[in-house]
Amino acid sequence: MLQQALADLNAAYRNFLACLAGERNGPRMGPPRFRSRKDRRQAIRFTSNARWQITPSGKLRLPKIGDVPVRWSRALPSAPSSVTVIKDAAGRYFASFVVATEPGPLPETDPVLGIDLGLAHFAVLSDGRKICSPRFLRRAETKLRRAQRALSRKQKGSQNRDKARIKVARAHARVTDARREFHHQLSTTLIRDNQAVAVEDLAVRGLARTRMAKSVYDAGWSAFVAMLEYKARLYGRTFHRVGRFEPTSQVCSACANKDGPKPLHVREWTCRSKTGSSPGAARRSRNPPEATPGHGVTDGIPGLQAEVDVKTGASSPPLGIAKTMYANLAAFAIMVWRHARSNIVIINPDTQRGPLVGRTQASWKTRPRACR
Repeated sequence: MLQQALADLNAAYRNFLACLAGERNGPRMGPPRFRSRKDRRQAIRFTSNARWQITPSGKLRLPKIGDVPVRWSRALPSAPSSVTVIKDAAGRYFASFVVATEPGPLPETDPVLGIDLGLAHFAVLSDGRKICSPRFLRRAETKLRRAQRALSRKQKGSQNRDKARIKVARAHARVTDARREFHHQLSTTLIRDNQAVAVEDLAVRGLARTRMAKSVYDAGWSAFVAMLEYKARLYGRTFHRVGRFEPTSQVCSACANKDGPKPLHVREWTCRSKTGSSPGAARRSRNPPEATPGHGVTDGIPGLQAEVDVKTGASSPPLGIAKTMYANLAAFAIMVWRHARSNIVIINPDTQRGPLVGRTQASWKTRPRACR
């Protein structure tokens, strides 16, 4: 154990001195630092020369420790070269093995998919499916609050406080594990069933500075997108990030005509370049990414559907209802809250003046939730 720690320290100093001398490419490395006292995780790594092994009975034999029973999550594809034993804040132990494997690409398939992430629904897919948001943290808030309150009552430095701290850590670990499992299952399904996947590049840090920060972090968009990206690269799929400033809500998904900016409440709109009227002309799907030049998304990704209807004034033409970028979740939530609690005036996008809608008919408490 001490030999491996000294080897890691030697490698850290070697990289740091190489950066100072300009002999190392890549990101600049700083001097090694002491481990944080607030970090409850502990880890130890055993290399091949440490004489550790996996016994025929499936136990892990570690030097100076002995045989440790293991619950195997999967069979190892090849002989491991090293193992890292990790203890997390909840007091659980994990063994991570380094193995050599080459996962082959999946068979090619025709479907391509666009994903729009949100809070009411975790994801709205371009084929019309909607993935409900599990809200793992919100559902566990009562237990977490109770466990945290019990921890605050314990005397600092006592054994009871340490036991209460472990209970809080285990409660948070259950939430984290459930969220990670949900992300893995959904990302694997989407990558396996589609040849190309496109997702919007969300400004998560900006949204986390709003009053919806808890819900944004509970959704875990960044971790989900990261899983999509590395799984697409691993299994031979195509992954695209659509820029957050692309005006996809202003471009018709059928003829690529740019109709201009729309108010935030507008969800669907009728393309002005269409001369005829048809049952489907009044409800356009959201513009697919390939209709907007400059981002190189594979052709054929259909638009994402938005099913929020708005009543227009009798004297006004059919109000074009465009996609509202779910990246602007903060502004969208504020608009819905104001729309439900007070009188609003919606400006005509054609003339930029004149009210179209008067007092709202629905209240915040009577608005149906998307998923229960």
